[in-house]
Amino acid sequence: MLSEIKALLPAAFEPWEMRIRYLCRPLTRLFFFGRNRYCIVCDSWTRSFLSHGPMSRRNPDIVCPICLSHRRHRLGWRYLNSHTDLLDGKPKRLLHFAPEMAFSVHLKKIPGLDYVSADLASPHAMRKIDITSMDLPDNSFDIVLCSHVLEHVPEDRKAMQEIFRILKPGGWGLIQVPISGETTLEDPTITDPRERERLYYQNDHVRLYGMDLKDRLTQTSFVVEVTYGRELVDPQKCELLGVDAGEPLFHVRKPAT
Repeated sequence: MLSEIKALLPAAFEPWEMRIRYLCRPLTRLFFFGRNRYCIVCDSWTRSFLSHGPMSRRNPDIVCPICLSHRRHRLGWRYLNSHTDLLDGKPKRLLHFAPEMAFSVHLKKIPGLDYVSADLASPHAMRKIDITSMDLPDNSFDIVLCSHVLEHVPEDRKAMQEIFRILKPGGWGLIQVPISGETTLEDPTITDPRERERLYYQNDHVRLYGMDLKDRLTQTSFVVEVTYGRELVDPQKCELLGVDAGEPLFHVRKPAT
């Protein structure tokens, strides 16, 4: 229900929706009072998470009712906090594509971090930027966050090349996408929204990645490290935290030389 309501809202109303939801947080916490689930993004205990996805692929227990973080957000947040230098206090520039509000509110408060968010359409983004053709200087960012973006981009290799270009030598990025199997499923002749939803999970996806995404990133000259949810969260706590033990995260690094 939440997904359908948000989809009906024009983009211009999204900032107001976010403000209203923030003001209603005390009531939301009261309504979802409980200790069955814990969101590591907003530090909230709730009795349950919300369902998410189109009716044909409705998944239960996905979205935090307090900050609206999904499984991928909670897993990504755990990785950023435990496996990167994001919080070491040293000056850095971070470019955040398709900014998740649950992340942005925290990232903007990190000491020493020059935070820039980007998107082609989102009213939440600070800059309007095409990920396949960025109007940004070479070697200008230390960190790039790109979660569930590349599956929407027809020319994803151009996007990867652009991320590589704007990262400083030694800079890194965190890439997350929907994954199924070993081989990417992709056919540009498939344009029917219903068929795309059936094959790629959503009607606005242009492919469904497999683990061979690592090969695409490596071919872009990145050094790639894959980490799975089970390496970040005790499998016995995955249900409590609402994360997927089998989800891979792709840490990419631009060589220092």
